[in-house]
Amino acid sequence: MKHLRNIAVLMLALFAMSIADEGMWTFDNPPKKQLKDKYGFDITQEWLDHVRLSSVRFNDGGSGSFVSANGLVMTNHHVGAGQLQKMSTPEKDYIKTGFYARTSAEEVKCVDLELNVLMELENVTDKVMTAIAGKNGGEAMQARRTVLAQLQKESNDRTGLRTDLVTLYNGAEYWLYRYKKFTDVRLVMAPEKQIAFYGGDPDNFTFPRYDVDMCFFRIYENDKPYSTTNFLKWKTAGAADGELVFTSGHPGSTNRQQTYAQIEYSRDYQYPARLATFKRTIAVLKQYSALGEEQHRRADGMIFGYENSQKAMTGEYQGLLDKNLMAKKLQDESDLRAKINANPEWKTKYGWAWDSVASAMNKTKSRFKELTYRGLSGSMAGRAMTIARYAIESKKPNGERLPQFQDAMVKMTLENLYSPAPVYADMEEVLLTDRFKEAQEMLGSNDPWVKAVLNGKTPEEAAKYYISGTALADPAARKTLIEGGEAAISKSTDPLIQLALVVVPIGDEMRSWQDKNISGVIAMSSEATGKGRFAAYGKELPPDANFTLRLSYGQVKGYPMNGTLAPSITTMYGLYDRAHSFANKPDFELPQRFKDGVSKLNLSTPMNLVSTNDIIGGNSGSPVINAKAELVGLIFDGNIESLPGRFTYSEEKNRAVSVHPGVMIETMRKLYDANILADELEGIIAQPAPPKESPAKPVKPTAKKKK
Repeated sequence: MKHLRNIAVLMLALFAMSIADEGMWTFDNPPKKQLKDKYGFDITQEWLDHVRLSSVRFNDGGSGSFVSANGLVMTNHHVGAGQLQKMSTPEKDYIKTGFYARTSAEEVKCVDLELNVLMELENVTDKVMTAIAGKNGGEAMQARRTVLAQLQKESNDRTGLRTDLVTLYNGAEYWLYRYKKFTDVRLVMAPEKQIAFYGGDPDNFTFPRYDVDMCFFRIYENDKPYSTTNFLKWKTAGAADGELVFTSGHPGSTNRQQTYAQIEYSRDYQYPARLATFKRTIAVLKQYSALGEEQHRRADGMIFGYENSQKAMTGEYQGLLDKNLMAKKLQDESDLRAKINANPEWKTKYGWAWDSVASAMNKTKSRFKELTYRGLSGSMAGRAMTIARYAIESKKPNGERLPQFQDAMVKMTLENLYSPAPVYADMEEVLLTDRFKEAQEMLGSNDPWVKAVLNGKTPEEAAKYYISGTALADPAARKTLIEGGEAAISKSTDPLIQLALVVVPIGDEMRSWQDKNISGVIAMSSEATGKGRFAAYGKELPPDANFTLRLSYGQVKGYPMNGTLAPSITTMYGLYDRAHSFANKPDFELPQRFKDGVSKLNLSTPMNLVSTNDIIGGNSGSPVINAKAELVGLIFDGNIESLPGRFTYSEEKNRAVSVHPGVMIETMRKLYDANILADELEGIIAQPAPPKESPAKPVKPTAKKKK
């Protein structure tokens, strides 16, 4: 009997090991069974609601969380870097020197930062499917756009919350996500970039790692710190090796449920083109950066962003070049199609969809270069395009406009347009020049778009003409044009506005062709593949990521690496060893305070950790929490082995990399003289009383009826 019991225990353990920690799960469909089967954890609605309301979205791309009752929000330094750069001046460079506000009066208001908290979710799939019933292609796309615009506007008007339209499972489900929107956000603390991004590009997407990639903001409402009962309690000791942990964040995008034809198109067309563009853009930005200290300060953030994207996309591309990965994707699709084709009803409803997508992708190839290289570069050119489009779109019925100009979204579009963030004309000219050069090289001088934008000039001459003559660096000039309406915009003599008005019709032609031949077909076909997957497998896997709030689970765990083992947790000893091993060369040089303060530190303090949580870009700044919803880490990266995770997940080597709460507290107290902030995080000082009124109650997600 004892022998049989041992076999049973072994079988149970093997079964648990076979359940991979894969998935970026929506909060309406949490992985209850997987968590119970593998970790014995019962996830409750109360737990989910608390975590959801403690999670924050950074609208310019990233995640965060409430970490005190006083509206304190934690994220990564690299998520907050855009705001740090916008608030900086040649005399005061927050990126280089860091920042700490010892009092609320010293907290600096962000330039144009918007933070969102997900309050409600509503499934509107049935309403959308009713609207597009019996329609195909472009007609179905327009019907879908119209009903979604109506639903979004009705939601905004009724609730007063920001409403985003969310498509899940390739279009098999449609949801309204409603957010509480915050725009009075103030900087509290940020370390120097040199320690936040320690190791620079060489160490990016690697492990072991030694970064203090943290940044703290505070939300204000009615000019007072925002009070909330939903925040994550801090656990300085962190999590133990092997402990169950979760991340709650906003992963940007994955392509795991795309068809094989779509993935092939990405491999053969999109990735090579994008990587080539990144390479040349990084080169011109570095040339500009080398002109002087101020040019370096202006370009530094963009260079980081492009290099980060380049390294990430290179890893993804290498995954697509892996024959084993591609064979697995093809086999998975073949298995699903065989299952669908074996059922006559499913075959009729869904069996056609994969071939339809493949046909659309082949058509896309015929205009790949036009769709890829006909586009402007730089913030001023982008704003000119927004203004020109506003003149055209505002005349259309609401449902026929592009989404960003529909009633529910146009206010946010204009808020972004009016941002007072600094604009650097010399850098804009460099970027636009290179964009024109690339288009000329790839499309040829006789391409209608190239001829229109150059108008007989060289790329250098054209960019100088457009940038030197524009007034769009001034937010007031942008606002005057919008308030003047179509008449003011169409009669404007501003060269960038004139350029935008010339290229908009060319873009409209391409969009019309796409809607008719590509987008409409793929939307209907992808919806069918999603429904086919539902029919065959149910919702055993979550939908692809799309910058909506997701929950992932895993455990703190090292992994095999380079013929040895990577530990689950690094310490500050490793930081100083790395600095000395590289003789304090630029990427590995320690900030002065870390050099001077080494004797104050406990070098055994945990620094970074890895876990099996399934993440991707957009998860940066996500909290890592334990089963009690205590904060035990701060996501800031994935390891190099995780980069093909856009297409597939491997528990053996995929790892999420986080900052340990121990190193945050250690450095705040001993190097940054930030005891007040550390006390707030650790709950040592009294928190303000929670609001008397109860927080907004989430709408219980409406489950779609099973047929």
